[in-house]
Amino acid sequence: MQPYLELAPVASALFALNILLSLLAFYNDRVYSEFMLHPYSIARGEKVWTVITSGFIHRDWMHLLFNMWSFFFFAFQLEAWLGHWQFALLYIASLVLSDLPTISKHKDHYGYHSLGASGAISAVVFSYIMFSPRTEMGIFPFPFRIPAYIFGILYLVYCVYASRQSRDSINHDAHFYGALSGIMITILLYHDVVKVFLEQMGL
Repeated sequence: MQPYLELAPVASALFALNILLSLLAFYNDRVYSEFMLHPYSIARGEKVWTVITSGFIHRDWMHLLFNMWSFFFFAFQLEAWLGHWQFALLYIASLVLSDLPTISKHKDHYGYHSLGASGAISAVVFSYIMFSPRTEMGIFPFPFRIPAYIFGILYLVYCVYASRQSRDSINHDAHFYGALSGIMITILLYHDVVKVFLEQMGL
């Protein structure tokens, strides 16, 4: 545990906070309700804090496990590459930016709620891809691995398709805009990442 705290103190804190607040929400209905993103209220100047708090709670154990698994594999190394305050800015800014399209889209839908760290974690994954596009990634349940940049392309295409279909309760818009936020913020914070990306791609 000590190496993670030294290498990536911000990622370590965010990892712990996601788990602790999610566990609290699992067993406290009031916290669960108050922390969820509610676009209808936000559009009317109420419960604005849920833009942040909704990103630290999850729907259930599987939702939490999947997001924290993804966070664990990418966030700690990314903080070492990007820097501590830069990683914190990337994570929080992407958490907010990824929800803005959802707030606009559902501002008149009183019954719509959203939660989870997926937007911010998408930003972390895509920022990582900018630094290491040829890293091989696995996609459950397929038994083979593909380069990260191909995963990124497939992921964005899937998010657009799934958002248009709207056949589940997952906020695919947050995934998509979180990924784009991660790319843009990484370039703003570390201009040379474009050169790094192109060099690794052999361009």
